[in-house]
Amino acid sequence: MSEDRRLDVLRAIVEDYVATREPVGSRALAERHALGVSPATIRNDMAALEEAGLIVQPHTSAGRVPTELGYREFVDRLSGVRALSAAEKRAIGTLLEEAVDLDDVMDRAVRLIAQLTHQVAVVQYPSLRRSALRHVELVPVGARHLLVVIITTTGRVEQRTVELTADLDESVVARLRLRLNVVAAGLRLADLDTALDALAGEFEPDGADLVRAVVAVVAETVAQEREERVIVAGASHLARSAGADFPHTIGPVLEALEEQVVLLRLLSEMAEDSAGVAVRIGRETQLEGLAETSIVTSGYGGDGSSVAVLGSVGPLRMDYPQTMAAVRAVARYLTRILAG
Repeated sequence: MSEDRRLDVLRAIVEDYVATREPVGSRALAERHALGVSPATIRNDMAALEEAGLIVQPHTSAGRVPTELGYREFVDRLSGVRALSAAEKRAIGTLLEEAVDLDDVMDRAVRLIAQLTHQVAVVQYPSLRRSALRHVELVPVGARHLLVVIITTTGRVEQRTVELTADLDESVVARLRLRLNVVAAGLRLADLDTALDALAGEFEPDGADLVRAVVAVVAETVAQEREERVIVAGASHLARSAGADFPHTIGPVLEALEEQVVLLRLLSEMAEDSAGVAVRIGRETQLEGLAETSIVTSGYGGDGSSVAVLGSVGPLRMDYPQTMAAVRAVARYLTRILAG
């Protein structure tokens, strides 16, 4: 059996099984696909694929279904991520561009992925630690209280109140606001400490305490982990296929999707797997609750490196080309929206 025909037969089995949920036989393959060989030859090819562990016979019928290894082979052999249709692209662009703020963008993005894939969508909020500073606003809110507003390049807005031991001098506040944005705008938040520490010397002696207090609150904000979160949508899609795709129970899958810390770790690991679209299949997730699922992810929002990850979780019997296309498209549009 030639390598090319082997891959053609495997591809046809995956495509038919995804479409029908039924084990695929040699005669059906011969009728539905232009493989150029007889059903008897296809049966021989299927026997070789089964011996290689790429397909399996689930019961006494003549049909075969892909294994995790078969899906992995199928995904790895894809020539590239296909493009969505022009109508799908327009719908994505229109929906995201109508968002009014970051929360609205995230909500629309997660709903878009769920609608396009008919699977569970997961979207990580842009990480403060991987974002860059766009602007810092200082707003006096009393004689000894200052509101510090941190605005990032990904549209995140964080507000903190600083309580001081002496009355505010509004001229010093205005000067500090200007210097902060000259010195720190465009820097990654993780790199701000070094740039801001030098400011205290410029405001000696009267404004040094104010500068140190503002720098401290910015550093504390960046160091906090609570901004790391994932929003999930479309769990009902998994529930609809629970019998066929999750023969035991869907409970562990839903429980795994509720574990924010575990999900964030998986998304971060997958971001390191690939600079583009990453795919983990079944037990590759290394999470017991997701052992009967596959997850497709892509980073978004970065200039050269992503600031967060989004993706889709579905059954092993997933339409991988469609899911990969949808995830990549939403990630690209989201990057463009946040950069604007």
